[in-house]
Amino acid sequence: MKIVKSFLLFLLFTISLFSYDRYNILVLHSYHKGYKWSDDISQAIEDNFKDNPSINITTLYMDAKRIENDSYYDKLYELYKEEFKYTTFDVIIAVDNNALEFLTKYRDKIFQNSDIVFCGINNFSQKMINFPNFRYRVTGVVENVDIKKNIELITKMIPYLNKILIISDESKSGLSIKKDIFKIMKNYFYLNYEYLDMFDLQGIKKIVKSLKKHDAILYVFHQRDKSGKYFTYKDSLKEVSSVSKVPIFGLWDFDMGYGIVGGALLNGYSQGQEAAKMVKRILNGVEPKNIPILTKSTSKYIFDYNLLKKYQLKIPKEIEGEALILNQPKSIYEEHKNIIWIFSLVLLFLMLVSIILLVNIAKKNRAEKRLQEQLKFLEVLIETIPNPIFYKDKSGKYLGCNKAYAQFIGVEKEKIIGKTSYTFFTNFVASQNTKRDQELLNSLKNDIYETTLYSKDGKFAKQVIISKAPFYLSDNSVGGIVCVIDDITEVTQQKQLLNQQAKLAEMGDMVAAIAHQWNEPLVELSAIVQDLQMNFLDGSIDKDQVEEFVKDSMVQIQYMSNTIKDFRNFLKPTKKKKLFSLQKAFKEIYEIIGKQIFYANIELNFIVDNKIDDIMIYGYENEFKQVLLNLINNAKSKIINLKQKNKKFLLQIVASKKESIIVKVRDNAGHIDKNIIESIFDPYFTTKKDGTGLGLYVAKIIIEDKMQGKISVQNVASDIVEFTLELPKSKDI
Repeated sequence: MKIVKSFLLFLLFTISLFSYDRYNILVLHSYHKGYKWSDDISQAIEDNFKDNPSINITTLYMDAKRIENDSYYDKLYELYKEEFKYTTFDVIIAVDNNALEFLTKYRDKIFQNSDIVFCGINNFSQKMINFPNFRYRVTGVVENVDIKKNIELITKMIPYLNKILIISDESKSGLSIKKDIFKIMKNYFYLNYEYLDMFDLQGIKKIVKSLKKHDAILYVFHQRDKSGKYFTYKDSLKEVSSVSKVPIFGLWDFDMGYGIVGGALLNGYSQGQEAAKMVKRILNGVEPKNIPILTKSTSKYIFDYNLLKKYQLKIPKEIEGEALILNQPKSIYEEHKNIIWIFSLVLLFLMLVSIILLVNIAKKNRAEKRLQEQLKFLEVLIETIPNPIFYKDKSGKYLGCNKAYAQFIGVEKEKIIGKTSYTFFTNFVASQNTKRDQELLNSLKNDIYETTLYSKDGKFAKQVIISKAPFYLSDNSVGGIVCVIDDITEVTQQKQLLNQQAKLAEMGDMVAAIAHQWNEPLVELSAIVQDLQMNFLDGSIDKDQVEEFVKDSMVQIQYMSNTIKDFRNFLKPTKKKKLFSLQKAFKEIYEIIGKQIFYANIELNFIVDNKIDDIMIYGYENEFKQVLLNLINNAKSKIINLKQKNKKFLLQIVASKKESIIVKVRDNAGHIDKNIIESIFDPYFTTKKDGTGLGLYVAKIIIEDKMQGKISVQNVASDIVEFTLELPKSKDI
């Protein structure tokens, strides 16, 4: 038993989960299924909720077109009360007057908690819904057939209008519309009209037959005649139109196709759509009293082409653009619309293709013309460039070159194409270049290097800077290598000449320094010789004294020999870069010029970063000594030329090791004029009376060109000038 109870509880719980947030909507139609007005409204409601699985729609038809009395309503009440005893509806949609009237009477007895949305209500007034517990729970859409618009339309389409016959019945909707018609027709007192609603169908047909030219019929509806007989809206209208010799106008679009010419017609679908929108707002929590009743209905001009032609009627010009004409014979275009469209699209496509092809051809021609112009320009440009230029394929064969390259190697251009470097250069040069070319093709990076090219026939050896880069084909694959050559043979020779000139200038100072240094040992040797002579003449010389004299003389001679050795080492150029000690280089320079510095009353200090024991420089040692000597001599000359007595000047060399090697040469002999400080590294610029102007220029070449460093100068105080040498670290350091 417990298992059964548990199962029932689980089942109820599951049902409650599936029923969560589900809404029940009742659509209560006044009329019957198959009545197009009602069917259009139902279709609109279903279309609005078809994608919402939480909405459950129940539809009822009161069939008030066939039967309409209080006894019938009471029986419907009993039926609905029993049918929905256990069902609650969140919203009820009342379609047309009969359904709304039924709900105002029975809602509190059957559907106490339901909100009401009405549509299709004729002759609406607040009295219809002004009941306790009802008026705040209802909103809706009023069905306002535009009778006035249709009367005006009839008068415009039938200029000599004689009479309008208005056909309706005594249903609730018919009686509601009757009030509106009588009220509106008071404004058309000049029109003759007759209202039929208490006749049987045969009587109506008889009157219709009697109508004459310039008469018209406004058909409201007639679905139950005086005798109580029911007709479908289609059958009744067909009967009337079958005997009519005058045009029939209507109020609803569902009458089209059964005998009416047309009119300003209402549409049931739009009524249902507006009602569904209101239901959605209510389900989202908006109370009906806060949703305004929609009192205006939109009608649309619709006409039947065949009946317009039959009665020779013309649509007023002011509504031609908005009117919908049914059954209008198709034009050649409309009849063969698909074929014409297909043909037009194919033709348009072919035209577009042709235009695109023509545009592309024109673009291609322009592009080819521009390309030819660019090629000619590039050809002229390459030929104009004085630098030798060539380009090779990946295998190393020449594809082309400029005249400068042909002149550079002394071979005609035509004889270069298709050859390799081995044809024009020595095997060593060609193999070295081929190796570097292969490395470039593998890395796809540019390559710049300095080398010497030796021709195969031995006619030239040229110092050059070579710049190479890969070039690409249209498919982005590598096509080969482009090379630009900068012949620096003359520049190198000039630099060497200038360097030599600068070195010779430095030699003058060095010779003076050596002469100064030799002065003291020569005086000492002279004294030793004289002393030896005196002792010899006195006869007081012995073996020990001779040995002492020799020993003292050799000390002086050795000193002089070391001076000459240092001088010779200084003159010898360094062939390749190597590691050398900055402290050792300074010491060797000081050995040569130290005494000159001392006798000039100059204090020369060498200061090293206290964090390191020794500073190793990677470069050309003797050339670097030349730079250092030049800077010291320049500072010495400035200090000596000041000619101030009893003043001790300061000359410092400061070295530190950071990201790069920094060497600073400072002197306190006064600043450099700001007007010339930017020019002191220029060739042949000098402020000395007998200067060459090459010392600082060569220093710049050595530091920046040969050792890839940087040299600069600045005034750091009113009397202090500082030269800064910045040298890159070697990979080996």
